[in-house]
Amino acid sequence: MPGLTNVVNMCSHLQNASRARLGLTSVPHCRSTLYLALALHRAGFLSFVTRGGPYPPDPATISTFEPEQLTTANVANQRLWLGLKYQPGIGGGNPVLRAMTPIATPKRPLRVNLRQLERLARGLDSHPHRGLNLGECIMVSTDLGTLESREAIERKVGGLLLCRVGP
Repeated sequence: MPGLTNVVNMCSHLQNASRARLGLTSVPHCRSTLYLALALHRAGFLSFVTRGGPYPPDPATISTFEPEQLTTANVANQRLWLGLKYQPGIGGGNPVLRAMTPIATPKRPLRVNLRQLERLARGLDSHPHRGLNLGECIMVSTDLGTLESREAIERKVGGLLLCRVGP
């Protein structure tokens, strides 16, 4: 499962970038990292997600940045550029995304049904997973795309547990 390998690598990369207080970081552009990045953006952990080349887009023009068209010649060196968010405070504040740990691995994909997902979202343990704490999210890969666990419950779908994200 090459998609899960990319998700596991993205989890460790974003956690390390957050601890290093980086404002901008990049991950390889592929379908699984794009869907996870968009889900993190919807959940409020990332300030922006944009596609670009090997060099970052200009931060002053990030809102109007137009990435180049994807072709077979340039698809291999495309990256997703992600803006990390920080809470306001002295010294730049604390990172919004402090911990991002993978749940599923390529050797052990973990699927849950709707009932197990509801227990996790309420903070109850659902063996072998522990329930959510305050401020935490679990990202779930479903037939409808990558969703946060509460979104998946609203849409009444279960799926593959990707990662646990929290402050």
